[in-house]
Amino acid sequence: MAKRLSSASQFKPEGEPESTSRLAGVSAAVRGHCRRVAWVGLLAVSIGPAGARPDAVEATSATAASAAAVAIPAIPAIPAISATPATAASRAVQLPWRWQQVPRVQGRVTARDLGLVINLDDPYSVEVGELYARERGIPAQRVLRVRLPRQPNLSETELRQLRQEVDRFFDDTVQALALAWVEPWAVGCQSITAALSLGLEPELCRDTCARLGVSAYFNSGSSRPLRDHGMRPSMLLAAGDTASARRLLERGRAADGQLGRRGALPVHAYYMLTDDRTRSVRWRDFPPPGMLRPLAVQTHVQPGALPASVDEPILLLHTGVPQFSGAEQLTWAPGALADHLTSFGGQLTGRSGQTSALAWIDAGATASYGTVSEPCNHVQKFPHPQLLLLHYLQGASAIEAYWKSVRWPQQGLFIGDPLAAPFARHEIP
Repeated sequence: MAKRLSSASQFKPEGEPESTSRLAGVSAAVRGHCRRVAWVGLLAVSIGPAGARPDAVEATSATAASAAAVAIPAIPAIPAISATPATAASRAVQLPWRWQQVPRVQGRVTARDLGLVINLDDPYSVEVGELYARERGIPAQRVLRVRLPRQPNLSETELRQLRQEVDRFFDDTVQALALAWVEPWAVGCQSITAALSLGLEPELCRDTCARLGVSAYFNSGSSRPLRDHGMRPSMLLAAGDTASARRLLERGRAADGQLGRRGALPVHAYYMLTDDRTRSVRWRDFPPPGMLRPLAVQTHVQPGALPASVDEPILLLHTGVPQFSGAEQLTWAPGALADHLTSFGGQLTGRSGQTSALAWIDAGATASYGTVSEPCNHVQKFPHPQLLLLHYLQGASAIEAYWKSVRWPQQGLFIGDPLAAPFARHEIP
């Protein structure tokens, strides 16, 4: 598979973040707008023909103690639902939260499109991989068994050998890959999911904070990534242990087609505004808070690291903190997605000093994401809050929704059940 990244020069950043003074004006006017903000989401369910690219934010190290390297704006006041009509003064101020459009997608990646890779030298991989093949009905001709070292990082030579085995074994009907292991999770400064799917980018280690090439799969309308983009997105079937992995696979299977239907369980998407300014840079791309009534999805924009409520089933959770605890006390909807913007969430094992993305899986999420090397806080290196949700709501599988939400995925590790699709409209044989 050739590396499928368009030139980074094709990406022209949009303007700098709004000033603190302007955001103060937003905060003063937001009460008059909040009613409109709450119901505009009803209109946003109508998916447009083309995707809007996310705003660019100048980056600073996500591990830095201060945000001195970038002018990160103050976080605005949270809109509260109000019946007060908008005033003339408030109408003159544009709120930062507006729905974006994504391409309309027909179909999705299913079990018939998925290849499975098992590491014979890893007992976890053998047990979890064989279980996944049985649960998802993946036949033997689409299960590749390899031998890999059980360590966090593969060498470039080992990665090339793995890619050769993958390309020889799977035919063109296999559009995506499930990798049944926890380690290895990186190849140098790249995640193993990106390195296997997009190819090696050895120059990345010279400056892991650099701007990168844009993934051709970003915000794509395709449900056939190999055919249309020449790449197979991949995802690790990773969890804290085999018992947690079994629960993950159960959740993924149980999620399929269970949400977004008449009488379906209402679920919630939480977008958290934390006190960590460096890691809260995604706030500009949050959706308006409100109810998407046709799909019974409520979006929330709230202060804090995690939602205060533990009773409402969570479909999506985006936050920005280096460490968190208490996620296991939340109620997770089938097929839930969750991640935290920080430097080393993708370092699944070891002692990075930051919470591993595995914590989301072990708490009850079905898929997650984290970076394996210092990304700085380029928003393009992390899942776009709206694109992830909107692709998922169209019936995409977890692997598609997550991959399509990251513009620069080279350092990002995708983990979870790739086939989970809670908003699937029907089963595809």
